[in-house]
Amino acid sequence: KLAKSKTKNKDVTAFAQQMITDHTAVNKQAGDLVKKLGVKPESNETSEALKKGGDENEAKLKKLKGKEFDKAYVDHEVDYHQQVLDSIDKTLIPSAKNHELKSLIEKVRPAIAAHLDHAKHLQMQMGK
Repeated sequence: KLAKSKTKNKDVTAFAQQMITDHTAVNKQAGDLVKKLGVKPESNETSEALKKGGDENEAKLKKLKGKEFDKAYVDHEVDYHQQVLDSIDKTLIPSAKNHELKSLIEKVRPAIAAHLDHAKHLQMQMGK
């Protein structure tokens, strides 16, 4: 949402809107599954590290403007989606014991890969 409000680049705006739409949908699906399974998500080292990293990145991005902002945002999205894809492939899918959870992860994997490709394309356009 920060990127959508700060950028003036139409391609970055479109990408940011896609992230809002897709991530909101995935979060809803995950929340629905949590309710269905009757489990309570708990903080752990990984979730705390992700939260901290997200907060730090948001603080950094808030200080930037224009092309500097766009480049930092897109670079972060490339790195972030690559990390998520690596986690999905190396940890989440192999270790998921619940069939419905594993199915949800496998279902969203193509979207994460598409986000990564889209972010890389934007990065190339910006001349990384």
